[in-house]
Amino acid sequence: MIQFFEGSAPGRLDVMGGIADYSGSLVLQMPLANKTHVQLTLRNDYGCALTSQLSSGEILRASFDFRHFLKTGTVNYSYAKEKFKEQPDNAWSAYLIGCVLVLMKEKGISFTGGNFTITSEVPLGKGVSSSASIEVATMKALQQAFHLDFSQTELPRLAQQVENAIVGAPCGLMDQLACYLGEPNKLLPIVCQPDLVQDPISIPAGISFIGIDSGIRHSVAGASYSDVRCAAFMGYTMIAIKKGATFLELESFSQSGNWELLPYEGYLCNIPVGTFHASLQASLPESLSGEEFLEHYLLSIDPYTPIEPTKKYFIKACTSHPVYENERVHQFQQLLINLQRESNQEQKIATLTKMGSLMYESHESYSACGLGSDRTNEIVALAKKSPGIYGAKITGGGNGGTVCLLVDNQGMESVFALHKFLCNKYQQSFVLFNP
Repeated sequence: MIQFFEGSAPGRLDVMGGIADYSGSLVLQMPLANKTHVQLTLRNDYGCALTSQLSSGEILRASFDFRHFLKTGTVNYSYAKEKFKEQPDNAWSAYLIGCVLVLMKEKGISFTGGNFTITSEVPLGKGVSSSASIEVATMKALQQAFHLDFSQTELPRLAQQVENAIVGAPCGLMDQLACYLGEPNKLLPIVCQPDLVQDPISIPAGISFIGIDSGIRHSVAGASYSDVRCAAFMGYTMIAIKKGATFLELESFSQSGNWELLPYEGYLCNIPVGTFHASLQASLPESLSGEEFLEHYLLSIDPYTPIEPTKKYFIKACTSHPVYENERVHQFQQLLINLQRESNQEQKIATLTKMGSLMYESHESYSACGLGSDRTNEIVALAKKSPGIYGAKITGGGNGGTVCLLVDNQGMESVFALHKFLCNKYQQSFVLFNP
């Protein structure tokens, strides 16, 4: 009898925090109703057959000998990454087979092939973590198949390793944590240093966080996201050296991954806003080429975004964003908690207005980093004019994707009107998440 092993995981809506996760920010994430489902049967001939039905209805198929991704019979992440690159039409299979490779290396499973069937309700390229949901769902199916035990955050950390080391996308950890630990109708607070998960916060009755697709495809593996992340870590190096760190210390802690003894424990978000504004921000250059940076500062502590000598990096904006974003998220979290206790309607509206202002500030900061888009800017501008919509911001890695809206009950009519306007104007379908 064939035994089936299954796992599922939702997409996520980035309410606040976004790209500040890799700098150690507090983030607030919400799981979507849309899920990815993975079914696995094991084989003993090292063959792999993958069938994936996307939310669009498209069906992808891939088949290969699993040993093709092993280097002399053992797991080597760099080798596997290059092998997936050799087959661009089947590159999507790295999200699943990468999970197998990571579990072989990190948990010692013995894998001799398998058939994977994937059914996803999470649209690709919309900035709602389709990649993290498939990684977490695959990890859950493999956990069931191989009777694995994981600590609270071990599974999402291993899923992130798939994306960083094998897929080659320099994402932070918040997506995998949100897809694994998120609860319906609650925001999940995570301090990304790297995985300090706080108690979920219930969303008060009468308000909603809605995702509206911009119609512009988002990619976390895109150059702009990588460049912004790289620039932030370059800015951290400059600050760390200003605070007394040596090049040898930076190199040592970069290799070990243990940042605790570095200034601000290696995270920009541990810099108090007052300190950053008063004594650090002005010392950062507006921009710098990779060549100029390497000549004076040698390296950054980020292992996933190599500094390219010929590129120009916007150091000040990309370093400033996570420092101020972390402060915004903390304020937003406290306002949300206050909202749960308020009974006076005027007080509620005042609190929602403050929360919305923080979302608009976050959106502007994304644009300053170079991660905005005309379409998401249009949606945010329209949201500002719509009754019952209190805030709007681009989400996740930016460059298109999804806009998060903060609305009350009246605002839902505005959301549907905005959605209808976009569909008519651009003659295409726009997804609404969690309406």
